[in-house]
Amino acid sequence: MTTAQDTLEAVAARIRTHVVDMCAGPEGGHLGGAFSCVEVLSALYFSVLNVDPRWPNHPDRDRFLLSKGHAALALYATLAERGYFPVEELAGYGRPGSRLMGHPVRAVPGVELPTGSLGHGLALACGFALANRYAGRDSRSFVLLGDGELQEGSVWEAAIAAASLRLDRLVAVVDRNGLQLTGPAERIAPMEPLAERWRSFGWAVRDVDGHDANALADHLATAPWEPGRPSVLIARTVKGHGLSFLAGRPDSHYVTLSPRNHARALAALAVPEAAR
Repeated sequence: MTTAQDTLEAVAARIRTHVVDMCAGPEGGHLGGAFSCVEVLSALYFSVLNVDPRWPNHPDRDRFLLSKGHAALALYATLAERGYFPVEELAGYGRPGSRLMGHPVRAVPGVELPTGSLGHGLALACGFALANRYAGRDSRSFVLLGDGELQEGSVWEAAIAAASLRLDRLVAVVDRNGLQLTGPAERIAPMEPLAERWRSFGWAVRDVDGHDANALADHLATAPWEPGRPSVLIARTVKGHGLSFLAGRPDSHYVTLSPRNHARALAALAVPEAAR
């Protein structure tokens, strides 16, 4: 967990540095969507989730699912910073024999289920929430979805089920960065007013700056916000946040950073070598 000297902002900066380093490898990576959710993951793993890296399968742990599995780089960096596995292992991302693949798999400590086939994560999180209820546990289940992913009908089927089952220990976060692989999400399939859409499905809804880690932590820590209703936090973010030459651009979706752009990105993040 964070200390006075190790703020959520500092954690987020280190996570971004790891992502940049991995994107400078031969495989590259989904930098834009990883950067947009860094504060969400920082808030969850360093302030909100009831988890213990020394016992990743503790039966009473909170569960987290990265439904937008292509942002695996951010999850790997977060899990390493949280102590689930050595930070040095990140250097092997995407290499033959590495368990750090393009989408998360259960071989990685802290990963609950393989994800990335978009539209499935919310239903899986519903299953965790329902199982905890039957087991008499107070654990919460969290899931992070991409906003382009909301175009999948299975997301809304799961949203209906969660509300009808009154799964108020279920918390969804929507990474509302406004972009997907083929362009602006609202141009491809309009979702606004997004908050009202979720409310109409029976969810308690809040809307927040997705790059304010402390605000995210405050909201997520207090869920459920309404008894008997699942909670969804719409996090307004920017794809590639923190890198002026990539922020808010569709071509940040997947990048392989050249040595020049790698150095440029590290300079923009301004994380001293000694702190990495």
